[in-house]
Amino acid sequence: MRTYSIVVDPDPEGGYTVTVPALPGCVTQGETTEECIAHAQEAIALYLEDLVASGEAIPEEKEHPQLLQVTVAA
Repeated sequence: MRTYSIVVDPDPEGGYTVTVPALPGCVTQGETTEECIAHAQEAIALYLEDLVASGEAIPEEKEHPQLLQVTVAA
């Protein structure tokens, strides 16, 4: 079992785009956060299967991404 952080970004047209920072190019979408999680689990599993099939190492997430906010004068 492996654990990866996902980033769920709202899309302007509705729904969400999901990325996995530790797995470059691993991207999916969903209409709800629950759907995003399910799709992310499937996308990550397929991504890891492809790495194994091609003989590549499976990346470990060593540090969790941080979401920070900054305020600037506009």
